[in-house]
Amino acid sequence: MNTKKLNLRQIVQVIIAVVSSYIAVDKTAAQSISQPWSGHGHDAQHTAISSAAAQPLNRILWQTPVDLNPQLTGNPLGLRGHYGSPLVTRSNTVILPVKTGATNGFQIKALNATNGATKWVRPTDYLAAPYGNLWTPSFSAVLTPKNRLYFPGGGGTVYFCDTPDTTNATSVFGQIAFYGLANFSANTNAYLTNIFINTPITTDRYGNIFFGFQATGTNPLNLQSGIARIDFDGTGSWNSASNVAGDTAITKVALNCAPALGNDHRTLYFAVNNTHNGFGYLVALDSRTLTPLAKVRLKDAANTNNDATMSDNGSSSPTIGPDGDVYYGQRENPPGANHFRGWLFHFNSALTQTKIPGAFGWDDTASIVPAAMVPAYNGTSSYLIMSKYNNYAGAGDGVNKIAILDPQSSMIDPITGTTVMQEVLTKTGPTPDAAVTNNFPNAVREWCVNTVAIDPFTKSVLVNNEDGIMYRWNLSSNTLTESVNLTAGIFEAYTPTVIGPDGIVYAINNAILFALGR
Repeated sequence: MNTKKLNLRQIVQVIIAVVSSYIAVDKTAAQSISQPWSGHGHDAQHTAISSAAAQPLNRILWQTPVDLNPQLTGNPLGLRGHYGSPLVTRSNTVILPVKTGATNGFQIKALNATNGATKWVRPTDYLAAPYGNLWTPSFSAVLTPKNRLYFPGGGGTVYFCDTPDTTNATSVFGQIAFYGLANFSANTNAYLTNIFINTPITTDRYGNIFFGFQATGTNPLNLQSGIARIDFDGTGSWNSASNVAGDTAITKVALNCAPALGNDHRTLYFAVNNTHNGFGYLVALDSRTLTPLAKVRLKDAANTNNDATMSDNGSSSPTIGPDGDVYYGQRENPPGANHFRGWLFHFNSALTQTKIPGAFGWDDTASIVPAAMVPAYNGTSSYLIMSKYNNYAGAGDGVNKIAILDPQSSMIDPITGTTVMQEVLTKTGPTPDAAVTNNFPNAVREWCVNTVAIDPFTKSVLVNNEDGIMYRWNLSSNTLTESVNLTAGIFEAYTPTVIGPDGIVYAINNAILFALGR
């Protein structure tokens, strides 16, 4: 044995070598840098990879409503709304978007993560973009790396707060507009009635923010529906949806589609469409200038001559893999041909190569799972995809699942005969669906999520179900190892799951946010 002592320089070299080796082996985990849950899907790539281990699901710590007027009357599907993701700051303040009215009326609340006590409440004049008889659009905020909070205001404006962790007495709020606050002030009513933020807000690593907006009528600046950017210093810019798609038939950014940023934060991805249930494109822009870089018209994966159905009823958003690949889900065409599951479209970062699709994509933002989280996996991919995997009763057999998929390996989909991503693990919902079991005896309640929380520390996925129960899906054993009852179980709106920096798990069921832990 060599007992020669290492000098300081050698010690530093060893440390660097070990750290470099770790990063090289686990680039997937490194993609989700140590940060709070800052927006839809945790980060700008929507990986949903938590930076902290989830606490055991022993009990409900506290709870609070996210919708003071949930839409239930006359709706056989139950809750009819997409709720914005809770955010959690580094100092463990929960930022909660709340719907206060039947169709409009919103506020932001800041809560103490340990006990749910209110720190401050801030109303907003934000109005949801017109959505007809669809699901209420998402009202969603974002936290920048410098802990500035942004949330939507009326007329396409954005409110901000640089002290989200303080009490109401010291929290100071400001307002900005991507087209200039002076223009908004000079013609407030014209913008309030015609310009609407229609997506969650995304931030890059520098504190610049991005969001879609919809213009429904005339306005003094002739703004057209499109994508907006506001720099960290308040400078705004925008580009129209029709221009970024190179198609005059395109009318807007897809409703609820949170923009995503490439791993270098230089490319911005989002979807645009021409109308609810129409056609559309996945587009890539230079995030610094909003100059179009690439586009791909979305086609049905099984019927490639047909445009995919771009529904405004969903909340699907692009997810960026550690290798730069882009994943985005929408519905199939003709409707029902894939049991209303839609497809998880899969492209390279330049949107020039169509890769293996996933068999499910409807109203779901895919999550990234480091391959090391799945001991049973023996393939070559460094990361896997977590997706909702329902097979809706009526069109399908009602056996609703969640799945871990291999984006680099394929199988034949038994429903359509299409080549799709290989299933690595699946987990069927544990609770029979009494409402449909007469005709579909194997039917189970579905997984009501539009983005989950991935916990690499315990190799598990935290996922909500419409049976009113929150589950920990252990990927080592492919079992539901923990659960906690939230409600009696209803037809639940698709909602996000979040993990805070102290490991508290947050889930929404029956329009209530539950904080779960030990």
